[in-house]
Amino acid sequence: MPVLIDMVGREVKVPDFPKRIISLCPSQTLTLADLGVGDRLVGITRFCIHPDEIWRTVKRVGGTKRINYEAILELKPDLIIAEKEENTAEMVYLLEKDFPVFVTDVLDIPTSFEMVEFLGKLTQTETKALQIIQEMKDAIGRINPLPSLECAYFIWRDPWMVAGRNNFINSILEVCGLRNVFTGLPERYPRVQENMMQVANPTIVLLSDEPYPFAENHIEEFRLVLAEADFFLVNGEFFSWYGSRIQTIDGYINPLLNQIRTRQK
Repeated sequence: MPVLIDMVGREVKVPDFPKRIISLCPSQTLTLADLGVGDRLVGITRFCIHPDEIWRTVKRVGGTKRINYEAILELKPDLIIAEKEENTAEMVYLLEKDFPVFVTDVLDIPTSFEMVEFLGKLTQTETKALQIIQEMKDAIGRINPLPSLECAYFIWRDPWMVAGRNNFINSILEVCGLRNVFTGLPERYPRVQENMMQVANPTIVLLSDEPYPFAENHIEEFRLVLAEADFFLVNGEFFSWYGSRIQTIDGYINPLLNQIRTRQK
Protein backbone atom coordinates (compact mmCIF):
# COMPACT_ATOMS: atom_id res chain seq x y z
CA MET A 1 0.00 0.00 0.00
CA PRO A 2 1.27 3.51 -0.79
CA VAL A 3 2.25 5.79 2.07
CA LEU A 4 0.83 9.30 2.27
CA ILE A 5 1.66 12.07 4.73
CA ASP A 6 -1.63 13.34 6.15
CA MET A 7 -2.40 16.94 7.09
CA VAL A 8 -1.00 16.58 10.61
CA GLY A 9 2.28 15.04 9.40
CA ARG A 10 1.53 11.36 10.04
CA GLU A 11 2.59 8.59 7.66
CA VAL A 12 -0.47 6.57 6.65
CA LYS A 13 -0.50 3.42 4.54
CA VAL A 14 -3.61 3.70 2.38
CA PRO A 15 -5.09 1.21 -0.10
CA ASP A 16 -4.77 2.01 -3.81
CA PHE A 17 -8.54 2.04 -4.21
CA PRO A 18 -10.41 2.12 -0.87
CA LYS A 19 -13.82 0.47 -1.14
CA ARG A 20 -15.02 0.63 2.47
CA ILE A 21 -14.60 4.16 3.82
CA ILE A 22 -15.71 5.57 7.16
CA SER A 23 -15.98 9.35 7.42
CA LEU A 24 -15.92 10.91 10.88
CA CYS A 25 -16.54 14.51 9.81
CA PRO A 26 -19.74 15.92 8.24
CA SER A 27 -17.93 18.27 5.84
CA GLN A 28 -15.86 15.39 4.54
CA THR A 29 -18.86 13.09 4.18
CA LEU A 30 -20.57 15.65 1.93
CA THR A 31 -17.36 16.20 -0.03
CA LEU A 32 -16.85 12.47 -0.56
CA ALA A 33 -20.40 12.21 -1.88
CA ASP A 34 -19.78 15.13 -4.24
CA LEU A 35 -16.60 13.41 -5.42
CA GLY A 36 -18.84 10.53 -6.51
CA VAL A 37 -17.73 7.95 -3.96
CA GLY A 38 -20.79 7.94 -1.71
CA ASP A 39 -21.36 4.31 -2.61
CA ARG A 40 -18.05 3.47 -0.94
CA LEU A 41 -19.06 4.99 2.40
CA VAL A 42 -19.90 2.29 4.93
CA GLY A 43 -19.92 4.43 8.09
CA ILE A 44 -20.62 8.04 9.07
CA THR A 45 -21.34 10.01 12.26
CA ARG A 46 -24.78 11.03 13.44
CA PHE A 47 -23.91 14.60 12.48
CA CYS A 48 -23.29 13.72 8.82
CA ILE A 49 -26.72 14.91 7.71
CA HIS A 50 -25.78 15.73 4.10
CA PRO A 51 -26.47 14.43 1.56
CA ASP A 52 -29.82 13.05 2.64
CA GLU A 53 -29.41 9.70 0.86
CA ILE A 54 -26.16 9.02 2.73
CA TRP A 55 -27.74 10.12 6.03
CA ARG A 56 -30.67 7.74 5.51
CA THR A 57 -28.80 4.67 4.28
CA VAL A 58 -25.26 4.53 5.70
CA LYS A 59 -24.61 3.09 9.15
CA ARG A 60 -23.83 5.63 11.88
CA VAL A 61 -20.87 4.83 14.08
CA GLY A 62 -21.38 7.40 16.85
CA GLY A 63 -20.58 11.09 17.03
CA THR A 64 -17.54 13.15 16.16
CA LYS A 65 -16.18 13.02 19.73
CA ARG A 66 -17.36 9.57 20.80
CA ILE A 67 -17.46 6.58 18.46
CA ASN A 68 -18.97 3.12 18.61
CA TYR A 69 -15.78 1.14 18.22
CA GLU A 70 -17.54 -2.23 17.98
CA ALA A 71 -19.67 -0.95 15.12
CA ILE A 72 -16.54 0.20 13.29
CA LEU A 73 -14.89 -3.20 13.78
CA GLU A 74 -17.93 -4.90 12.27
CA LEU A 75 -17.82 -2.66 9.20
CA LYS A 76 -14.20 -3.64 8.44
CA PRO A 77 -13.23 -0.34 6.77
CA ASP A 78 -10.14 -0.17 4.59
CA LEU A 79 -9.85 3.60 5.21
CA ILE A 80 -11.05 5.96 7.94
CA ILE A 81 -10.98 9.70 7.35
CA ALA A 82 -10.84 11.90 10.46
CA GLU A 83 -10.46 15.63 11.18
CA LYS A 84 -8.19 17.11 13.84
CA GLU A 85 -10.72 19.68 15.05
CA GLU A 86 -13.80 17.46 14.87
CA ASN A 87 -12.33 14.23 16.25
CA THR A 88 -10.21 13.55 19.31
CA ALA A 89 -6.61 12.36 19.34
CA GLU A 90 -7.72 9.44 21.53
CA MET A 91 -10.10 8.28 18.79
CA VAL A 92 -7.32 8.34 16.22
CA TYR A 93 -4.90 6.45 18.49
CA LEU A 94 -7.52 3.76 19.06
CA LEU A 95 -8.54 3.36 15.43
CA GLU A 96 -5.07 3.45 13.87
CA LYS A 97 -4.19 0.21 15.68
CA ASP A 98 -6.51 -1.67 13.34
CA PHE A 99 -7.17 0.58 10.32
CA PRO A 100 -5.55 3.22 8.11
CA VAL A 101 -6.64 6.60 9.52
CA PHE A 102 -6.00 9.71 7.44
CA VAL A 103 -6.33 12.93 9.46
CA THR A 104 -7.05 16.30 7.88
CA ASP A 105 -6.53 19.69 9.54
CA VAL A 106 -8.64 22.50 8.12
CA LEU A 107 -7.87 25.92 9.59
CA ASP A 108 -8.93 28.26 6.81
CA ILE A 109 -10.07 28.44 3.20
CA PRO A 110 -6.71 27.40 1.63
CA THR A 111 -6.49 24.28 3.82
CA SER A 112 -10.07 23.47 2.85
CA PHE A 113 -8.88 23.33 -0.76
CA GLU A 114 -6.00 21.14 0.38
CA MET A 115 -8.39 18.80 2.16
CA VAL A 116 -10.47 18.30 -1.00
CA GLU A 117 -7.31 17.60 -2.99
CA PHE A 118 -6.27 14.97 -0.45
CA LEU A 119 -9.70 13.31 -0.57
CA GLY A 120 -9.34 13.15 -4.35
CA LYS A 121 -5.96 11.43 -4.02
CA LEU A 122 -7.26 8.99 -1.42
CA THR A 123 -10.25 7.96 -3.55
CA GLN A 124 -8.68 8.14 -7.02
CA THR A 125 -10.94 11.06 -8.00
CA GLU A 126 -8.28 13.74 -8.51
CA THR A 127 -9.90 15.26 -11.61
CA LYS A 128 -13.25 15.71 -9.89
CA ALA A 129 -11.50 17.13 -6.81
CA LEU A 130 -9.77 19.80 -8.89
CA GLN A 131 -13.11 20.68 -10.48
CA ILE A 132 -14.73 21.07 -7.05
CA ILE A 133 -11.83 23.21 -5.82
CA GLN A 134 -12.23 25.54 -8.79
CA GLU A 135 -15.98 25.82 -8.14
CA MET A 136 -15.22 26.61 -4.48
CA LYS A 137 -12.83 29.36 -5.55
CA ASP A 138 -15.36 30.74 -8.03
CA ALA A 139 -18.10 30.86 -5.38
CA ILE A 140 -15.84 32.68 -2.91
CA GLY A 141 -14.87 35.12 -5.67
CA ARG A 142 -18.55 35.97 -6.18
CA ILE A 143 -18.97 37.14 -2.56
CA ASN A 144 -19.57 40.90 -2.38
CA PRO A 145 -17.85 41.87 0.90
CA LEU A 146 -18.87 44.53 3.38
CA PRO A 147 -16.65 47.57 4.13
CA SER A 148 -14.92 46.07 7.20
CA LEU A 149 -17.53 45.92 9.96
CA GLU A 150 -16.63 44.65 13.44
CA CYS A 151 -18.32 41.34 14.18
CA ALA A 152 -18.75 38.58 16.76
CA TYR A 153 -19.80 35.05 15.78
CA PHE A 154 -21.40 33.05 18.61
CA ILE A 155 -21.40 29.25 18.57
CA TRP A 156 -22.53 28.37 22.12
CA ARG A 157 -24.60 29.54 25.06
CA ASP A 158 -23.97 28.79 28.75
CA PRO A 159 -21.11 29.44 28.61
CA TRP A 160 -21.01 32.00 25.81
CA MET A 161 -18.50 30.87 23.20
CA VAL A 162 -17.38 32.55 20.01
CA ALA A 163 -15.27 31.82 16.97
CA GLY A 164 -11.83 33.26 17.62
CA ARG A 165 -8.61 33.09 15.67
CA ASN A 166 -7.09 30.45 13.40
CA ASN A 167 -10.26 28.64 12.35
CA PHE A 168 -12.37 28.22 9.23
CA ILE A 169 -15.25 30.36 10.50
CA ASN A 170 -12.95 33.33 10.96
CA SER A 171 -11.59 32.95 7.43
CA ILE A 172 -15.13 33.10 6.05
CA LEU A 173 -15.85 36.21 8.13
CA GLU A 174 -12.77 37.85 6.63
CA VAL A 175 -13.95 37.11 3.09
CA CYS A 176 -17.29 38.70 4.00
CA GLY A 177 -15.61 41.91 5.14
CA LEU A 178 -16.40 41.20 8.80
CA ARG A 179 -13.62 41.84 11.30
CA ASN A 180 -13.78 39.39 14.17
CA VAL A 181 -13.43 41.33 17.44
CA PHE A 182 -12.28 38.24 19.35
CA THR A 183 -9.21 37.22 17.34
CA GLY A 184 -6.98 38.82 19.95
CA LEU A 185 -7.78 36.05 22.41
CA PRO A 186 -5.42 33.03 22.39
CA GLU A 187 -8.10 30.33 22.08
CA ARG A 188 -9.59 29.29 18.78
CA TYR A 189 -13.07 29.14 20.33
CA PRO A 190 -12.87 31.26 23.47
CA ARG A 191 -15.41 31.59 26.24
CA VAL A 192 -16.44 35.19 26.76
CA GLN A 193 -18.08 37.03 29.63
CA GLU A 194 -20.59 39.86 29.34
CA ASN A 195 -17.98 42.47 30.22
CA MET A 196 -15.73 41.12 27.45
CA MET A 197 -18.58 41.48 24.97
CA GLN A 198 -19.13 45.08 26.03
CA VAL A 199 -15.45 45.95 25.75
CA ALA A 200 -15.24 44.33 22.29
CA ASN A 201 -18.47 46.15 21.30
CA PRO A 202 -19.14 44.47 17.93
CA THR A 203 -21.32 46.27 15.40
CA ILE A 204 -22.65 42.97 14.00
CA VAL A 205 -23.44 39.83 16.00
CA LEU A 206 -24.00 36.56 14.14
CA LEU A 207 -25.81 33.80 16.05
CA SER A 208 -25.24 30.40 14.46
CA ASP A 209 -27.80 27.59 14.44
CA GLU A 210 -25.01 25.08 15.08
CA PRO A 211 -23.57 23.63 17.23
CA TYR A 212 -25.93 25.57 19.53
CA PRO A 213 -29.35 26.28 17.97
CA PHE A 214 -29.63 30.01 18.54
CA ALA A 215 -33.13 31.37 17.86
CA GLU A 216 -35.09 34.65 18.00
CA ASN A 217 -35.64 34.43 21.74
CA HIS A 218 -31.90 34.56 22.39
CA ILE A 219 -31.57 37.93 20.70
CA GLU A 220 -33.31 39.63 23.63
CA GLU A 221 -30.72 38.16 25.99
CA PHE A 222 -27.97 39.68 23.92
CA ARG A 223 -29.66 43.07 23.68
CA LEU A 224 -29.33 43.43 27.45
CA VAL A 225 -25.56 43.32 26.98
CA LEU A 226 -25.05 44.75 23.48
CA ALA A 227 -27.85 47.24 23.07
CA GLU A 228 -26.37 48.96 19.99
CA ALA A 229 -25.44 45.87 17.96
CA ASP A 230 -27.36 44.44 15.01
CA PHE A 231 -28.16 40.74 15.41
CA PHE A 232 -28.56 38.10 12.70
CA LEU A 233 -29.45 34.42 12.98
CA VAL A 234 -27.31 32.52 10.48
CA ASN A 235 -27.08 29.07 8.95
CA GLY A 236 -23.85 27.75 10.45
CA GLU A 237 -23.23 25.37 7.55
CA PHE A 238 -22.19 28.27 5.33
CA PHE A 239 -19.62 29.45 7.87
CA SER A 240 -18.28 26.21 9.34
CA TRP A 241 -18.73 23.44 6.73
CA TYR A 242 -15.60 23.39 4.59
CA GLY A 243 -14.97 21.37 1.46
CA SER A 244 -17.53 21.07 -1.32
CA ARG A 245 -20.17 22.91 0.73
CA ILE A 246 -18.39 26.11 -0.30
CA GLN A 247 -19.51 25.62 -3.91
CA THR A 248 -22.84 27.27 -3.07
CA ILE A 249 -21.67 29.72 -0.38
CA ASP A 250 -22.31 32.89 -2.37
CA GLY A 251 -26.00 32.05 -2.81
CA TYR A 252 -26.46 32.30 0.97
CA ILE A 253 -23.79 34.80 2.00
CA ASN A 254 -24.58 37.59 -0.47
CA PRO A 255 -28.26 37.96 0.57
CA LEU A 256 -27.12 37.94 4.23
CA LEU A 257 -24.56 40.67 3.56
CA ASN A 258 -27.26 42.68 1.77
CA GLN A 259 -29.43 42.44 4.88
CA ILE A 260 -26.53 43.72 6.96
CA ARG A 261 -26.00 46.63 4.54
CA THR A 262 -29.67 47.56 4.77
CA ARG A 263 -29.57 47.60 8.61
CA GLN A 264 -26.44 49.74 8.58
CA LYS A 265 -27.91 52.51 6.45
